[in-house]
Amino acid sequence: MRKPIIVLGLGNPLMADEGIGTKLIEKLNSACGSDARADFIDAGTGGMTVLTYIAGREKAIIIDCALMGTEPGTIKRFTPEDVQTVKKLSHLSLHDSDIIKVIELSKQLGECPKEVVFFGIEPQTIEQKMELTELIESKLEEYVSMILKEVQNP
Repeated sequence: MRKPIIVLGLGNPLMADEGIGTKLIEKLNSACGSDARADFIDAGTGGMTVLTYIAGREKAIIIDCALMGTEPGTIKRFTPEDVQTVKKLSHLSLHDSDIIKVIELSKQLGECPKEVVFFGIEPQTIEQKMELTELIESKLEEYVSMILKEVQNP
């Protein structure tokens, strides 16, 4: 049965810190197991499949690498209204759709969750490499804790 909250990790694990969303889903699944209030889904490079994942949920939490002009490793919580949709990494990322545009389409279809929250993590590097940088790797537990607080916040 689908849970009311979905946590989606976006990213390309072949591009170093661009894979943070998918790595965090792995960690969240390990930390929570099947008893969680949320479904934790590795949505990979996202795209239009995100529509089916979030349809009819009460809350969607989306985790992704984000260029925010902050220190590498910084995590920020924001909503779709806070985001300027500029796709700067389109040549390096396999994300086949802008996530903000997907959320807008979900609203138009009447299937968008009441609450959508993003966690953006400033990358240290995006390059062809299968591992996260040491900096991002060292902050995984901090990120997991922050995201779990959001899941538990009704």
